[in-house]
Amino acid sequence: MTQQVFFKDLGQMPYKEAWDYQESLMQQNLQVKAELREIEKSRESAVVSRESEGNSPFNIDHSPSTTHHLLFVEHPPVYTLGKSGDASHILINEQTRMQKGIEYYPTNRGGDITFHGPQQIVGYPIIDLEKFETDIGKYLRNLEEVIILTLADYGLKGERSKGETGVWLDPGIRGKERKICAMGVRCSRWITMHGFALNVNTDLNYFNFIIPCGIQNKQVTSLQKELGREVDFEEAKEKVKKNFEKVFGVELVDN
Repeated sequence: MTQQVFFKDLGQMPYKEAWDYQESLMQQNLQVKAELREIEKSRESAVVSRESEGNSPFNIDHSPSTTHHLLFVEHPPVYTLGKSGDASHILINEQTRMQKGIEYYPTNRGGDITFHGPQQIVGYPIIDLEKFETDIGKYLRNLEEVIILTLADYGLKGERSKGETGVWLDPGIRGKERKICAMGVRCSRWITMHGFALNVNTDLNYFNFIIPCGIQNKQVTSLQKELGREVDFEEAKEKVKKNFEKVFGVELVDN
């Protein structure tokens, strides 16, 4: 059967609030996994006991199960730093940042510094990779593929850049490389959180005050900039959802 992923559009939500919500969903799944480990230990003991008495083992399974989620959200302006990132990649001081109304959070995801803001599709998949493939690299490539297919829906050729997670345009043309989607994830016991940020009609000026993803001398772009027009934000969300279903082979169910 096709696996179901519970989808929820959080609308506009402060970064920390969305982070806490993600964390709660991850912890629920981690609790289920802890329960499953205890159930498996008990079951193994019961099977050994019944077989030693000449009885058949139990076959009924009432075990709990982890659940998959995909969250969409728009954040007020915020810079977030990955756990291996360098805070010096923020090029303005704290006072200037606060005057510009930009929040800042060091996080537990991978990657370096990035920006989240209005008219950017931020996607947070909280999924159990043990029900897919236990391969973080493959998972990141799949997330990139979701965005590559979405860009293709707009007639744009999204590509991967060797050694640089995310989705780019013209990554092989020196001086023209531009990133349109940043990615950074966390994974605990194969449960994921954090995810991707696709620039749709995003104000790109915010990127001028950081070294995006810690990568020097490369540009950041958006669908609006590439197409030369404002993009229907809700339409873009639907395209990402459709391509997420296609790449991961799942069904999104409104939650």
